[in-house]
Amino acid sequence: MRLLTKLRTAMTLGLPNLWRVAAYRLGIKLGISKVQRLQSQIADGPFFSPFLSYQNAICLPASQLWIAHHSYFGQHHIIDSKIPCWHFNPFNGASVNQPMRFWWQIPDFDNTLGDIKTVWEASRFDWVLTFTQHALNGQPRAIERLNLWLSDWVRCNRPYYGPNWKCGQEASIRVMHLAIAALLLKQHLHSLPPLKALIKAHLLRIAPTIYYAIAQDNNHGTSEAAALFIGGSWLTALGEVQGHQWSECGRQWLENRASRLIEEDGSFSQYSVTYHRLMLDTYSMVEYWRRSLSLPLFSSGLYSRLKSAADWLYQITQVETGDAPNLGANDGAHLLPLGDFDYRDFRPSVQLAIALFCDRCAYAGYGSWNLPLLWLGLPVPMQSATLPSSRHLPQGGYSILRRKHAFLLFRFPRFRFRPSHADALHVDLWILGKNLLRDGGTYSYSKDDALHWYFSGTSSHNTVQFDGREQMPRLSRFLFGDWLQTTTILPVNESDTITKLAAAYTDYQGASHYRKLALSESNLYVEDKVTGFSQNAVLRWRLSPGNWRIESHTVTNGIEKIVVHATVPIVRYELMDGWESRYYYQKNALPVLEIEIQKPGIIFSEFWWKND
Repeated sequence: MRLLTKLRTAMTLGLPNLWRVAAYRLGIKLGISKVQRLQSQIADGPFFSPFLSYQNAICLPASQLWIAHHSYFGQHHIIDSKIPCWHFNPFNGASVNQPMRFWWQIPDFDNTLGDIKTVWEASRFDWVLTFTQHALNGQPRAIERLNLWLSDWVRCNRPYYGPNWKCGQEASIRVMHLAIAALLLKQHLHSLPPLKALIKAHLLRIAPTIYYAIAQDNNHGTSEAAALFIGGSWLTALGEVQGHQWSECGRQWLENRASRLIEEDGSFSQYSVTYHRLMLDTYSMVEYWRRSLSLPLFSSGLYSRLKSAADWLYQITQVETGDAPNLGANDGAHLLPLGDFDYRDFRPSVQLAIALFCDRCAYAGYGSWNLPLLWLGLPVPMQSATLPSSRHLPQGGYSILRRKHAFLLFRFPRFRFRPSHADALHVDLWILGKNLLRDGGTYSYSKDDALHWYFSGTSSHNTVQFDGREQMPRLSRFLFGDWLQTTTILPVNESDTITKLAAAYTDYQGASHYRKLALSESNLYVEDKVTGFSQNAVLRWRLSPGNWRIESHTVTNGIEKIVVHATVPIVRYELMDGWESRYYYQKNALPVLEIEIQKPGIIFSEFWWKND
């Protein structure tokens, strides 16, 4: 049975992608990959010329990341203004073993080191943008500090040795941040030789493995294509002949990835809000770079997909706080941090993308959401975007319901790409920007299996779990098998007082879940019909942190309340301790209402809130 599941899943992933991955891994294992024969020399600076126009300082609010503290994953701040140790995990005090080995000799997972992303984070070069902003604000030592950190990074990360050369996407993020810094400092057309050499060394690393990135059908492909396009056209402008080849390769894959990975309804292949932002920020940086160098336009098809992708994120972002549902995988990635807005504030990315691709203003007034536009010297469009509304997004598997202050995101399975979370029929409910019913998040990709499986599993979502198993069988740490597909879908239906929808699926063992929703201005009604299980079905409602208590079959925190009953006996009805991770490598406790039945039937849940 498991072998058949693996075969079916392999066919769903696609033979071209499987071939690309196999060829890459075999080449590395046999030592015949082109990427293993690379050589580059980079002088240790200076990389940027002193910025002398302090009398013309921009005087915009600048990011404080990496000024007095080292910043990790948008949440963890370690007080330290010194140059980071580039091979160090600050969360457990461990360092990479023998860091000056070739990158392919360093394992992806090391129990002693812990999560390698804690090492990569400082090498994403967020601080390059921060120091650039401070230089533009008239602080002369900022460029000196920028050169000092870059020189140290080059000395400690000799090309193609060490952990920071392992991942093509990590290399790509560095290229993009260096390019934006050069644009802001107006040094992109007369870059110093060490900076040119640094960019070339990165493109030499990225180009030979681009097919492996493409095989992932995720943001690795978009990021690496963006780096090749930006870096290649940059080197071309600096007289590097090979730059044109890289630029054209990047342009080709940017077009290809937009067409394949972004659905017509704007949904992205990774089924993740933060990865959707990462993809969108990547294309925003590409378009800004293209305009700045007066490069040819991309196709109308690419711009159409990006317009839809920008609108997708706009639709689910809460205008009150900038937060959005904690949907899907989240590794803490955040490109273009041009201000001190919270990592979970999606408005700056939305404002930039809506301006670039829709020529509209998503958010009116003066706020941090305008900082990327202001720093990049882009005008805030005069015409406002249409207000968010209820809508059905069938290609990605989402429905959005809105009634006055209430927002609901419904997740139904339409997996054309690899799902990272078992979240079929999950419901996210927000009232006036407050997340009442919550997704669990991710926490870490490299922690112990129990935590990883919890956060990506069914029990970390507002849905039903059958017989204590996942909605889809796990084949590996990052791969589910037998991807679910919706068997019934009733799209969003709005009347004067209520908005309705419904969807259903049947899993690989024959268990079936049919969920019907009805949202009004002051309450949400949910009907869950479950059949086909062997032992039990457990419905979970993951609540906002607070003093929730059970009163008969009502749960309340004094402001909101939930009433639950069923057509069959409820054998367990209790508040449990659960976890949520709103930022990578961070978790907080939250209450989870669990309702268990042991016979097929219907569970009715009704949520009430004050509509103030």
